[in-house]
Amino acid sequence: MTGTTAKVPWHLWLVGILALLFNGFGAFDYVMSMMKGADYMASAGMTPDQIAFKQGYPMWMKFVWPIGVWTAVAASVLLLLRKKTASIIFVASLAAFLVSVLYTYVLTDGGSIWGTPMTVVSAVIVAELVFLAWYSRAMTQRSLLR
Repeated sequence: MTGTTAKVPWHLWLVGILALLFNGFGAFDYVMSMMKGADYMASAGMTPDQIAFKQGYPMWMKFVWPIGVWTAVAASVLLLLRKKTASIIFVASLAAFLVSVLYTYVLTDGGSIWGTPMTVVSAVIVAELVFLAWYSRAMTQRSLLR
């Protein structure tokens, strides 16, 4: 290497900022759900059955949910800081989210409780995390993340 650094493409900043905003909303939702509980969830448009489902998570899901949320936020920050560990942390977030999807749609009747809109949201989150894991890996391979 000659000691020069590659110019950071504009799209890295765009993707990083959008990732932080999107995943920051997940963090906001988590914090508000924990602090304000059913009142917040109802104000967000959740039905009583949806609130009961979320509040009835087994203990292990009460760990999986924040792991998924906070690793997504951390990975977004790492991407903006141009750290190559972002891709690994995005994969960890994806894994945690897939566990929650498994719980909701396979192990319980959560799919019928949440309905089509939340199924679409879940698919968007999976796609977002897959993209971000791929993108951060691609940026690492281009030596743009260190």
